[in-house]
Amino acid sequence: VELLGKAYPQDIYSNVTEKILSKVGKNLHNKKHHPLWLIKEQVKDHFYKQYIGRHGTPLFSVYDGLSPVVTVQQNFDSLLIPQNHASRRKEDNYYLNRDHMLRAHTSAHQWDLIHSGLDAFLAVGDVYRRDTIDNSHYPVFHQMEGVRLFSCHELFSNIKDGEGLQLFEQGHRTAHKQECHTMEAVRLVEFNLKQVLTKLMAHIFGDELQVRWVDCYFPFTHPSFEMEIHFQGEWMEVLGCGVMEQQLVNSAGAQDKIGWAFGLGLERLAMILYDIPDIRLFWSEDERFLKQFIVPHIWQKIKFQPLSRYPPLINDISFWLPSETYSKNDFYDLARTVGGDLIEKVVLVDEFTHPETKKVSHCYRIIYRHPERTLTQDEVHRIHQAIEESAVRELGVEGRF
Repeated sequence: VELLGKAYPQDIYSNVTEKILSKVGKNLHNKKHHPLWLIKEQVKDHFYKQYIGRHGTPLFSVYDGLSPVVTVQQNFDSLLIPQNHASRRKEDNYYLNRDHMLRAHTSAHQWDLIHSGLDAFLAVGDVYRRDTIDNSHYPVFHQMEGVRLFSCHELFSNIKDGEGLQLFEQGHRTAHKQECHTMEAVRLVEFNLKQVLTKLMAHIFGDELQVRWVDCYFPFTHPSFEMEIHFQGEWMEVLGCGVMEQQLVNSAGAQDKIGWAFGLGLERLAMILYDIPDIRLFWSEDERFLKQFIVPHIWQKIKFQPLSRYPPLINDISFWLPSETYSKNDFYDLARTVGGDLIEKVVLVDEFTHPETKKVSHCYRIIYRHPERTLTQDEVHRIHQAIEESAVRELGVEGRF
């Protein structure tokens, strides 16, 4: 695979498609006046102004040009993700080969950036995951990672009688802390993390914003939380975060520090903030979409005017599955490769096992709808036929067309 000027020899792991490779290097988060760029700039501006370092310069440094090609070591091992963890599966990731992949999250850069001596940074970039097809999922999306480390002095210096307090102890892991952290340290780190993120979301969505925290699990933080915001009458999850696993911090050479990390999706925030109904629109070249985000300053309120909804065309496809490994994401990838952004949604509507032969049949409903124009029966028919032929040829299915 040729990518960003380097060659990666293929092996049994290689599963990245041409369609996906064509998105690498687009860097929507760095395109001036793109809605994802706007969200990135708002977060950056907030962090730059809110958190000032010792020398009057911004505390957080920002990295938004890191290559999306990472090693499996960076994407999984450095984050303590177990070898047999489901998130490593080929079905869910885009591998260039056994050792290299398109990053599945911006967390892939945490270890390297800490190792380089940083203790407060934001990393922004395009991430790649094989997933279902609907209006809120796309195989390429954009994330922002935030990390902040504290020395003992930094964490406790503003605390009354804080001199005797320690970051570390030999204790037990509980639901609320890691075995090596003191309760005082974890409480302060968690308080700081939640305060930072609450301020950020209030800045973006308005001061009246209600937020709530839900306990959850990530391999590289403990305790871990998801943040939900109450927006237009419903609770929506907007990011995951937590106290960094000390083993990760130690292995990156910052063993005298404790820290937090968060990761948020730029598309998710933009879809909520601007009321953008379909994730495919972020890839649109349509002026009617793009010009709505050309504003004199990044905090300008934007009321997004949706492009009119064009009528959908719906076709089903049924086939017998091959006996060996078949994954629904293989079919979703194939449909995306052939149909591109003309496909709005693919749903598995029926699964049937033949009583005698025990063969399994899947029926998928494909909803074709272009975000910018009306599709004709003819062009959909051609694409649908190409998907049928491709499925037989590449996935080894037996058509029931």
